[in-house]
Amino acid sequence: MDWRPWLLLLSAAVIVLDRLSKQWVSQHLEIGDAIPVIPHVFRISHVLNSGAAFSLFNDSSSPGRVRIILVAFSVAAALAVIIFLARIGRRLSPTTVALALVLGGAIGNVYDRIRYGTVIDFLEVHIINYHWPDFNVADSAIVIGALLLLLEAFRGGKASKSG
Repeated sequence: MDWRPWLLLLSAAVIVLDRLSKQWVSQHLEIGDAIPVIPHVFRISHVLNSGAAFSLFNDSSSPGRVRIILVAFSVAAALAVIIFLARIGRRLSPTTVALALVLGGAIGNVYDRIRYGTVIDFLEVHIINYHWPDFNVADSAIVIGALLLLLEAFRGGKASKSG
């Protein structure tokens, strides 16, 4: 069975969930507002991120340049992932699922950067006294995909040493 259509469907699902969640936040919360879900731990917020993941480069003196670089990097990454999925996506594996998640997340965030010049982040987590930078569904998919790739790399490394 060729899993590529299903993997692309997973990417599409990430994109749709990302868009719907960002639209809901934009329609129901003013920028800077938040809804407590678990007091002192988790809130649905509405913040705009003109930087990269975890708000890196958010305070850049050249936001236009940062945006162009981030869009270019995201498009290049998405194209690379599409090529990898086209080559290895016939089989279902943690790697192909990870790539599908990364692809959906990359497209979700690059859409915002191209259309709005910024990304809507809305998931706010506090762990004791630490405030994790706000993130969104696309970011979550990218991180989960990256963790799957990392776990698969470690698993593959152990298998090759023992075999």
